[in-house]
Amino acid sequence: MSGLELAEIRALFVQEADVRLAHLEQLLLELEKNGGDETLIRSVFRELHTLKGSSAVAGLPEISAIAHELEEVVDDLRAGRHVVTPDIIDLLLAGADRLSRCILDSVAAGPAVAAAGRTPITAPDRAAEAPEAPEAPEAPEAPKAPKAPGLQPLPPGQAPESSAVVMVPLERLDEMVRLIGESASAHLRLGRMMIDTFGVDPTLTNEFTELSRTLNELQDRAMRTRMVPLATITDRLQRAVRDLARAEGKPVHWDVQGADTELDRGVLVALSETLLHLVRNAVDHGIESAEVRAAQGKPAEGAIALHAMQVGSEVIIVVSDDGAGIDTGQVREQAERRGIDTDGMDEAELTDLIFRAGLSTSTSVSDVSGRGVGLDVVRTSVEASHGRVEVVSLLGRGTEFRVIVPITLAVMRCLLVESSGQVFALPFHRVVVSQRYDPTNGSSSEGGPVVVLDGQPIPVSTLSDALGLPSSEPCTGPIVVLADTNRRHGFQVDRLMGQRDVVVKGLSGLMVHLPAIAGASVEPDDSVLIVLDPPGLIQRARATGPGRFLPSRSPTSTVSAQRILVVDDALTIRELQRNILERAGFVVRVAVDGADAWAQLTQEPCELILTDIEMPNVNGFELTQAVRSHASLANIPVLILSSRASDADHRRGLDVGADGYLLKSGVDEGSLLLAVNRVIGVRP
Repeated sequence: MSGLELAEIRALFVQEADVRLAHLEQLLLELEKNGGDETLIRSVFRELHTLKGSSAVAGLPEISAIAHELEEVVDDLRAGRHVVTPDIIDLLLAGADRLSRCILDSVAAGPAVAAAGRTPITAPDRAAEAPEAPEAPEAPEAPKAPKAPGLQPLPPGQAPESSAVVMVPLERLDEMVRLIGESASAHLRLGRMMIDTFGVDPTLTNEFTELSRTLNELQDRAMRTRMVPLATITDRLQRAVRDLARAEGKPVHWDVQGADTELDRGVLVALSETLLHLVRNAVDHGIESAEVRAAQGKPAEGAIALHAMQVGSEVIIVVSDDGAGIDTGQVREQAERRGIDTDGMDEAELTDLIFRAGLSTSTSVSDVSGRGVGLDVVRTSVEASHGRVEVVSLLGRGTEFRVIVPITLAVMRCLLVESSGQVFALPFHRVVVSQRYDPTNGSSSEGGPVVVLDGQPIPVSTLSDALGLPSSEPCTGPIVVLADTNRRHGFQVDRLMGQRDVVVKGLSGLMVHLPAIAGASVEPDDSVLIVLDPPGLIQRARATGPGRFLPSRSPTSTVSAQRILVVDDALTIRELQRNILERAGFVVRVAVDGADAWAQLTQEPCELILTDIEMPNVNGFELTQAVRSHASLANIPVLILSSRASDADHRRGLDVGADGYLLKSGVDEGSLLLAVNRVIGVRP
């Protein structure tokens, strides 16, 4: 066998081992939950047996020996000589880590091969080193086992790669996306040339229209190739929870929902360490000991859950626990020790202080918490992905962190605005509201326009001032209110230019860092469209000047806030809608299903009902029908917001009396507010 052939075989082995080791870890974690499940034991044995044989063929005897040692342990389980215990799982998981490390060490001479290897999750290595001994005869191949629930074991001897899958370097994929984007731009320039030079409308030409459709479809397909499911990192998170819970002696149940939710690979890579920190923080800082939980009347086993879903152009990832919750009294004490003025802060504002650098409520220092480092990095990391992180906590009942990020950073829905003769793009998920400038509403002592949201004055700057652009005349255009994680700021622009998807490209690393700039896009006329970064823009506006801080309206001009009832059995969806609507100034109540909503409506009506369809007890169709049949409630508008996309469901919703039917997958913050305002009238 030549050296080249051996190198190729080892490269194939590394690719196979990468998949098999990930699957082995998944099987072991499942085996720990399901005790002596024979199907799972056989699947574990088969993975180890295949790794042993493949590594021997690749000329890696040390890896084959480790796999054989682990195979012997599993053979004892298979024969009933030992039973599955947490200690046995510790041994096997640590052995899998040894295999991963040895594979990387064995192929370190080949950079391409090493790069393909799997980065191991560090865990205490409890696998005992067996003395050198002649290799025992191989155990007979186990018969093909039926598929375990939720798992996809590979048949013996079958390579994990499918003939329908091609491994492509990410850089090559990014280059393809870039070229497709440039082709689309060139196509649009061609259309402009046809108009300017020949006076021909390109949209009336079949060939031009067909090319437009094909390029749009190609760009969409190319962007989708970058999408990966959250499931690619959930095994790593589960392993981290399991190992830390074992180390601290805390029984913890792990639950994942929505693992098939997809987002851009770059976004997911950026979030992986953030989510790892949050789940470890939940074990160490959230879940109490079994003794404390028993004294409080809680189940001895704590619960940590990771739920994900797509809502419009964003993905919401929720990490929750049923632990001790955040003690805002301790937060206040720690904050005041660091010179932070907490007078007048409510519970939500105090809770938000946990994201301050150096602030920790942990009473002890460990490798996981208590050093005041972590949650500030979490927020920074999420905001770097153009997302936001929110926290909700109830003392003694648990904590929920919500990480909300755009599905992709390559294409973003943006609001286009003009300021000082230039057009800029504002990521739409950061736009709270845009409204006309009305000088009759009054002004501050400095002459600024009046913007009031939630009864609170909002600082306002002109966009040209914030960006340092020259302005020849006073700006009297509309005001766009942007938000970062915990601040809102108004920016006055010359005019609004509409909204559309923008292909965002990062700026060259050779350029000076511009904190208010997120990226840029090349327009059909070869001009450059600057995409602004709202958090950086807000920071710049507040750093360059206090802005024009605006007083609230006089009592004579105050309009009562309109009331909305949000009905959904999913906690995350309810709270997301509540958050969006309350930031827009509405008074929001929530109901967990149609029966709860009906009970609330009979006690206190509202100006709008926003309801899901699929709910226990009384569903959204039944609730809408009941409202329309009730004399005093019949005129309340109803908006259905559902994931059911069939025409039959849409027709049924309108037939029972709904005023609108929205799909959750197509709704973002801006479109939800537009729909609400359209139904109940634009609020003053």
